[in-house]
Amino acid sequence: MSASVNFQDVLLALLMDSDAVHAVAENRVFDGVPANAAFPYISFGPSDFRLADADCISAREETVQIDCWARDRGRIWPCKKLVDAVVTAVRDLVDDEEFAAERGVFGVRVEMARVFMEADNLTAHGVVQVTASIEE
Repeated sequence: MSASVNFQDVLLALLMDSDAVHAVAENRVFDGVPANAAFPYISFGPSDFRLADADCISAREETVQIDCWARDRGRIWPCKKLVDAVVTAVRDLVDDEEFAAERGVFGVRVEMARVFMEADNLTAHGVVQVTASIEE
């Protein structure tokens, strides 16, 4: 299996199991957003990695962008609430080192989170960048 796919699968399972995320977006976490998706929802955005091999261990440091989307009469706070829920879920993964280590994912951290309005002035867009070291 691809290390990148494995990391996304870990994040997907984490987001789907998170009480914080479920309270805001229910089970609307997508890799490929359906045309009729209800707001708010979460989708996977771009990712990148760099090789981080050491002492005969194949590894990479990968960053995945998690996009948060809300549309509530041009208000930005619903998206901030969703971004905070994603950050809470990632903190839960950081705290559960055993879960992550079993999947070859280490050193999980939130690199950055931000929220802004899209050009339509109706849709709020949040970005959470999550980085981890991954054994291949």
